[in-house]
Parts: sequence; C-alpha cells; structure tokens
Amino acid sequence: MLDILLPAWLAGLLLSLITAPLGAFVVWRKMAYFGDTLSHSALLGVALGIFLEVDPYIAVIVMTVILAMALVWLEHKTNYSVDTVLGIIAHCSLSLGVITISLLDNVRVDLMSYLFGDLLAINFNDVIFIGIGVIVIGGILAIFWSKLLSITISPELAQVEGLNVARVRLLLMLLTALTIALSMKFVGALIITSLLIIPSATARRFARIPEAMVIYATVFSIIAVSLGLLLSGIKDTPAGPSVVVCAGVLFLLSLFKKET
Repeated sequence: MLDILLPAWLAGLLLSLITAPLGAFVVWRKMAYFGDTLSHSALLGVALGIFLEVDPYIAVIVMTVILAMALVWLEHKTNYSVDTVLGIIAHCSLSLGVITISLLDNVRVDLMSYLFGDLLAINFNDVIFIGIGVIVIGGILAIFWSKLLSITISPELAQVEGLNVARVRLLLMLLTALTIALSMKFVGALIITSLLIIPSATARRFARIPEAMVIYATVFSIIAVSLGLLLSGIKDTPAGPSVVVCAGVLFLLSLFKKET
C-alpha cells in the first residue's frame, strides 16, 4: 500500500507549495468562480487531447491557459458581468467536453478519474513532472509576489506607483490556470478549486499578515492531503474527494477559534 500512496502523497505535498499562495490570492480577490470555470473547462482539454492524440494533461494545460487569456479579453470587451461570462464559459466548455468524449469512436475514457482525480494512479514520473511545474510556478510567484500583493490590496495605488495592473492580473490568472491544470490528476476537474480555496480560507482565521496566511494554508493543505490519503488507504474511499473532505473538516474546526 505504501508504494501506491507514496507518489500521491509526494505529489500532494509539492502541489501544496503553490496551491497555498495562489489560493490566498483566490480568496483575497474572490476569484473562486474563476477557478471553477477553468477547472470545468479542463474536461474539454481532455477531450481535445484524446481527439488529437496528444497527452490529455498537456492539452489541459494549453486549454486552461487559452481560456484564462480569453476570460481577461472578454471581461474588457463585453458589457456583461464577470460572473455571467464565467458561468457561460464554464458550463458550455464542460458540456462540450462531455459531448466530444461521447462522440469519440472506439475510445474508452474513465471520466471519473478526470472529474474526481485518480490519486492512486500517480507514479514517480508524474511526481517529477509536478515538481518541475511547482518550481516554475513557485519561482514566478516569488519574483512577482510584491506586485501581485500590491494589485490585490489596492489596484488604484499600484497603478499610481507605475505597475501595469492589467498585466500583473493576467499573470495571476495564468498562474492559477497552470496550477489547476497541474493539479487536475490529483483531485480532478470538478473539485480542484477546493484545493485552492479551503486551506486558504482556514488559514485566514489564524493569520494577521499575508505571508503568515500562506504558511498556515500550506500546513493545512499538507495535513488535509496526509489525512485524506490515510482515510483512502484505510477505508478504500476515493482519494481526491477524501482529501477535500479532510480539508473541509479542518475549516469547520477553525470556525471554533475566536477571532481577535
């Protein structure tokens, strides 16, 4: 059992290093629906990857990045609210992905593994791939941390200070898209946003400064991954949803802490 769970556990630990800081921005900027839109559209990337006979996870990365850029463009080119545009794209891309998969001849696709993750199918090659992605995304986050924080705290002040707010915001969305694509195999398309939101929301109860919130979120994420995999190993429950449930329990427990 250990040789099966170890790669998944290592992958979860690595992903926690980037989902925690990005999740903090998602919570601060109220971008949960944006994350859901990208995660739902990931299934379309899977379908196109199978259709074009390329690695589905590479196709997911390309698709989520394209949609992140399209969302930024549509936000400035239409009079509809952001929530309306996100809702249209999320449900249309998810539905189109399911239809495309259903039309593929002589191809058997395990939709459950893409929708809810397949932690136990993760091998050490996947861990290396995830590790490289974490290094790249984490490095970019570290370099642009102060700028990302500035546009989150006060976009107007950041603009006055000479920052290109639109460009930095696009960078944040692209990093979120890449993280969602990278994490899809871990917990699946439908619940990947929870890996971003729940640990950060839990950490918010304990942290006073942004950096402390990221540290707390990382710790809570690692605890959720560890407990979720342990639950999966003992009770034979689906690994991805087990991780999310454990993260949810930690959040509920955090509500008992009195705010100071």
